[in-house]
Amino acid sequence: MAMRLLAAAAAALLLVAVPGGHARAQGELTCTLDFSMSGWSVFYKTASGDGTVRCSNGQSMAVRIETRGGGLSLGKSRIDNGTGNFAGVRNINDVLGGYAAAEAHAGAVRSVKAQVVTKGPVTLALAGTGDGWDLGVAFGSFIISRR
Repeated sequence: MAMRLLAAAAAALLLVAVPGGHARAQGELTCTLDFSMSGWSVFYKTASGDGTVRCSNGQSMAVRIETRGGGLSLGKSRIDNGTGNFAGVRNINDVLGGYAAAEAHAGAVRSVKAQVVTKGPVTLALAGTGDGWDLGVAFGSFIISRR
């Protein structure tokens, strides 16, 4: 139930973040990201993991995910079975690179998270559940590279 609400919230954020709302430009692909990651933070926040990008044209790519940033942050966390939906993708390689990220987070034991990150015209709405504990505000990058 929480995952569905989180996915709906992320989709709503994506509609606001993408110019033109839900209208998909001609030639755009529908791409998704399935991932797992874990990390820690003591002022500097870092996490890494692996995932797979799949697009509506049948292409897929194994990827490595890293997050880095600073701020007032403290904690340790893990996300299993995370999902993401891309907008603004014309070629599967458009998903690679660094995305701008900002977040406020708080959780203990079992937590749920949604976030939207952007890279030029490409937007990624993320959702996931996991465990750990964290508290703070962090700014930084969300980096996707080919594995």
